[in-house]
Formats: sequence, C-alpha cells, structure tokens
Amino acid sequence: MPSPGAPVPPRLPIEDSYFELLADTLESLDLPARGQFLQRYFRAIAHLDLGETQSLQIWDEMLSRRRELTALVGRPVALKTALVDVLTSSGLLRVPILIEYDELKRLELNAVTDPLTGLHNRRLFAETFEKELNRARRYVQPLGLVTLDLHRFKEVNDKHGHPRGDDVLRAAAATLKKALRTSDSAFRIGGDEFALLLPQTDSPQALALCRRVQTVFAEMLQPLQLAVTVAMDHGLAIFPQDAEQADQLIRIADERLYQLKHANHSRSGNGSARTEAPPAPTHEEPPPPPPERAAPAPQPISIETRRMPEKIETTIEAVPSAGPATPRAELVPTPPRVFAIQRKAERVSMTGTNAYAVLGDQGARRARVLDLGFGGVAIELDSPEDLPENLLAVLHVPILPPVRVNLRPVWKQQTAQGSIRVGCSFVS
Repeated sequence: MPSPGAPVPPRLPIEDSYFELLADTLESLDLPARGQFLQRYFRAIAHLDLGETQSLQIWDEMLSRRRELTALVGRPVALKTALVDVLTSSGLLRVPILIEYDELKRLELNAVTDPLTGLHNRRLFAETFEKELNRARRYVQPLGLVTLDLHRFKEVNDKHGHPRGDDVLRAAAATLKKALRTSDSAFRIGGDEFALLLPQTDSPQALALCRRVQTVFAEMLQPLQLAVTVAMDHGLAIFPQDAEQADQLIRIADERLYQLKHANHSRSGNGSARTEAPPAPTHEEPPPPPPERAAPAPQPISIETRRMPEKIETTIEAVPSAGPATPRAELVPTPPRVFAIQRKAERVSMTGTNAYAVLGDQGARRARVLDLGFGGVAIELDSPEDLPENLLAVLHVPILPPVRVNLRPVWKQQTAQGSIRVGCSFVS
C-alpha cells in the first residue's frame, strides 16, 4: 500500500491497459498457443501474414525494445509505442495503424450517411428502427414514426433546375436537424422522402413536432425565392397504439401521409391551398350577449405545450344598454387574447414510468414526474402544498442518473382526483 505522501501513478489509457493485460495473459500460455494467437493478432491489427515463429520473435523484440526505451527516456514507455517502433523499423508496417483506423471510420460513416443532405440513409433507418422498437418494448414506452415527403418537388426541378432542387432537399434536412430533439433521428429514405424516429413520444407530441417542422421548413425556403409553393407533408404512426411491428408501422404512416396529402392539396389545382383552422373572429363584429356570471374555470393547459398560456389579456368594452331608461353603459368582457411563446423543444412524457422528484434540501417530499424537457419539468403532488419561488430538487428518471436541479414553479392546476400538477422551469 503506498504511503500517504507518495505520488499517485498516472492512470493508463484504455489502449495501454489493454496491451498490459494482453502481455500478462500471453505469459501464462505455452509457446504453441502463444504463437497461434500472435499470428492472428498481427493479421487483424496490421494485415501482416506472419508465421507463428516470426510472430513470437516480433513480440519478444517488442518487450526488449520497451525496456530499452524506458531506460533511455527515464519513464515507463507503453507497449503500443514499442510495438509500432519494432514493426516500422523492420519494414513490416507500411501503413500506420492510426491512419487505417481513421479511414475505416470514415468509410463506415459514408456507408450510412446521405452525401447530399448529411442525414442518415435508408440502410441505417432499418437498423435504428429495430433497435428503437426493441428498446420501446423493453421499457414499455411509446415510439413515434413520421414519414414525410415534399409536395410539388418535381415542379421545382422542372422550373428551376436540379441544383435548386438540391437546395430544397438541403433545406428540408436543415429543418429536421433544427426542429428535432437530441434523442430523435432523421433519415433520408428516398429522393424527396424522409423519416423520423421519435423515442418516448406519443401522438400529441408527435403532431406538435410535425407542425413545428412545417413552420420551420417554410422559413428555410424563403431565401430560395421559389416560384413553386413547396410543402412538407407528414404521416404518423405510434408504437404500440397503432401497431407493434416495423413493417406495419411504416405502412400505417405511409397511408396517413397520402390521406393528409390528398386532403390538403386536392382542393386546389396547383396544390397551394392547405387545410387550416378557421380564422378567429375580429373585434369589429358585435360580441355575443354576456352569459350569466359563473365561477371562473381553471385555465386550460395547451395540448401542444402541456402548460398554461404565458400571458392572457382581457379587455373591457362598453356596450350601450338596450333600454332607453338606463343611460349608463354595461361593461362586457371580450374573449381573452392569448399570447403563447413557442417552446424550443418538445417534452418527453414520463407517464407509465416510475419517474419521481425528491423536493427540498432535506428530501422529505416526493412528487411524480409527468414529463421532462430542456426548459423544465412537470410534477404532480398528492395534496396542495405551497412551494417556494426557488425549489431544489433531485430528478430520478429511467436510464439517466439522478440529476440535481433548481426549479421555479410557473403554473399550478388541481386535478379531479384532488392532486396538484405543477409546471416548473429550470433555473441556472
């Protein structure tokens, strides 16, 4: 055991530790077994076809060279350094090992990447889809699949040329990279066809993400000044709500894609009209007669953002009374106008998991974690409690280690069961 004042030797890198373990293991083998192993080992790392005797000789030279270099520099020299020195000086190592490894990684990356957009290609989509499905089954979590394509993309190539069409495809890829979370994956699976894999995402969250993709894509296309209105249509399928197998989910997503495409573009010959919500009424129209006074209803939580509106503004307008004997005006509140701030990232639902938060410095209170995002977390308490403006909490969620955070309660709502749901933002 080293003395308290003795310096601690530096920890070896993983590669050097592997070589040290390899050397210790080879010492316990007899010569024939050691020779067979080293013959295969040199073929694997340096593409050298050596005999067993020559492999044993190179290994012994490496051990001897290590002792010489250690004595020369006055500090321990790694076995990897001595091995490269022996192979290089003997003329056996014509291509450096590090260069070969980098080249191999580059080839592997090119094999799964679309060269035009930089997104993953169809080959990696199939592999990733199966892995994410297995993970969703194991942890009983939803998985969203979104298929997308570009409407009127062929007209862009016909009117503006294929280089401008490539710019549209790059804009679509940039849109997906900007709109997705770090846990999501985007793929180019065809000419103008794309796919998204959204782990731990249910249908409302996936629909909100699709609407965000459409908005960001329209912004990305503005600098191109196209004479054709290009749109990005989507189809959605959720595991296990819609299906449990990959091929079934793909078929359902494709069917919904073409149903939405037909609904959005069949009303106009050039495809420029899209299905939209009816516009809100303006204040120029006479307001409806005021209903009887009732207790104010709790503010709803948005389905897309899963939180209350950030700001609600109510105006009071004077409406003349119908009777001539009442010259005063009645004050009638007009419908509230909501100013919602779009959230930067979608929440990940924790429903169905055992995620929880330990609240306070002493950790005496616990709360269930409903969902989690980059900007904050939603928790649920069994009984009404007054929370401080700044709250210390430790989050316990699946797969991740416990995370210590500072929270600021933003909104509160009581459920029909009597529990309290609280939305909190992270405080740096």
